[in-house]
This record gives sequence, C-alpha cells and structure tokens, in this order.
Amino acid sequence: MAANRRPTMADVAREVGVSAKTVSRVLNEDGYASAETREQVLAAVAKLGFQPNLMARNIRVGGPDTTIGLVIPDLANPFFGAVARAIEDTVRERGLTLLMGSSTDDPDRERALTDKFLARRVSILIVVPSVGADHAHLKSHRTAGLPIVFLDRPGVGLSTDSIVSSNRAGAQEGVAHLITHGHRRIGFVGDLPVKLYTRRERLAGYRAALQEAGIPYDRSLVANAHDQPGAQAATAQLLELAEPPTALFAGNNIMALGIVAELARSKRKDVAVVAFDDVSLAEALEPALTVVAQDPEEIGRSAAATALDRLDGDRTRARTITVPTRLIVRGSGEQPAPRS
Repeated sequence: MAANRRPTMADVAREVGVSAKTVSRVLNEDGYASAETREQVLAAVAKLGFQPNLMARNIRVGGPDTTIGLVIPDLANPFFGAVARAIEDTVRERGLTLLMGSSTDDPDRERALTDKFLARRVSILIVVPSVGADHAHLKSHRTAGLPIVFLDRPGVGLSTDSIVSSNRAGAQEGVAHLITHGHRRIGFVGDLPVKLYTRRERLAGYRAALQEAGIPYDRSLVANAHDQPGAQAATAQLLELAEPPTALFAGNNIMALGIVAELARSKRKDVAVVAFDDVSLAEALEPALTVVAQDPEEIGRSAAATALDRLDGDRTRARTITVPTRLIVRGSGEQPAPRS
C-alpha cells in the first residue's frame, strides 16, 4: 500500500486474508464471523489505521449520521463561537459530533452548506438564517422527521423551532439606561444589512425607548456598518454632526469595538456608550463598557436541547424560545449628559 494513501477495507481484507464483505460484517456487527476472524480483523484495522466511512455506511443502510450540522454567519465572531461551544457540549453527551460551516451571511452559500449537511444525513440541522434566504426547500426534510432549529434569527418559508435573544426588549432597556442619565441625543450604530432581523429588532427597541421618554426619533442619529472599521467611520461621522450625540448605542459587539476605537482615537471621554452584546475585555476599557449582554451559552444549550427533544420523538408544534438579556453596568453608560 502506498504510504500517502488512506487504508481501505480492501487493504484490511488482504492483510487478514479474508473478503471485504467479511471485514464489513465484523466492523458493522452485521452477520456471523468467528471470534478468531473478528480478532484478526480488528488487529489489522489497528495496524493499518483504517477508519470506516460512516457517512457511506449510513447512506447505504438508510440511517442518519452521528453528526449535527451547524451553519453560522461568521466563524470569527466570538458570540457564535460561544453558541457553538454550548451546542457541542450538550450533544457530546449523546455521542453526536458537531460539524460547522460559515455562510458569511450569503443565502447561496448557506444553501450550499445545508445541502452538503443533508447529503451527509446529519441527525440534526441548526442554522443561523442569512438575510434573503428562503428555507422552503427544507420542508420535506422537516416533515420526514429531521430536527431543524433556527438560531439567533427566525427563518423564512419554514415553520420550525427558533431560539432568539430578547433583542427588542434588551435594546430598549439599554437606551432607557442612557436616557435616565440625561441623554436625549443618542446615536445608534447598527449592523448591515438593514433587513437583518437582529438589527431591525434592536432598532425597534431603540425607537421604543425614545418614544417612551418623549424624545423625537432623529434619522440623522442612525448609522450603519458591517465591520469594526466601518463602525469606527460611522461613529466619526455622527460626532461631526452640527448637533452630535452625547451618547451612543452599539447594535452588536462588532459595532461596539468600532465605537470604542473611534472614541479613543478622538480622545472623546465625554460620550456615553452602551453596547448590545458583551465584548471581550470590556472591563479593561476606560471606562469599562456597559452592555446589554446576551447569553450565548443558554442560546446554544436551548437549541441543542430542543433539537434532541425532536430527535427523541417530540412532535408538538414549532416554538420560539426567547432567551433574556441583562444589563451589565460598568461605567461607560453612566457618563452623564453635558449640561446645556
């Protein structure tokens, strides 16, 4: 056997001097094989380093794989990393393995990833929906019993379980916190695209807090970005307005990093900041960053537990589970508005 080739079942069969079918019976525990033959086959498997192709076997016998497919928009975002870790920790107890891919928020790439996972016959499919994606193509798989869970955002064209944060209520609480410290000119730096579910919900919470306090909505105070440099540039533009904001609300953790970077660059310590979603080393900033924290671990656990319930036969109606957020006061959001 060539040194650079993966060993096959045929290689194991030649090593032992039996047929490939006999090797298959031993490995799959499907049919009779003597104790001596079984011992010889397992010894040859260990010697050659043969790894059975579980995917091929499962497709052949019509059963599911022992894997879970997870599609997220951004592998670099620590929020989704924490969610994935919680899912993996939960399903590991059931002997399932997590497979993960990034859609980069592209509906075509999301579809390609889900198709690959479906071809593999994953036991569970968990998807963070991309803007513009249509999930009607998953209906037949859902009807056939495949547990499908939408994460962070609801899907389109498919009624199935969804796990989301309390985006609107959390944003409203964060902006109201700024208002209680005297701020009336409050900027909002949100993610792109503008049709993104989480962005729309958090902007709605921002507007609800303003309305409740009797503060008119000012479109000029709303900026958009999709990455940290973009958020930094958007912050700079807001601060250059004739009537600039005295406080800023960041639509997510990436926007928060851009805001903090621009305030540090421009040496603006007089602008209050509250961010939706926590940020690594938030307590090390000066001042420490006040946030509306999501619970990615609970989101991941809830997604995995819901999917496992479905795998175990739960056929109740699809449900949406909303995981609460919490305001963590650290200093940046308590900067008082300047006296007029």
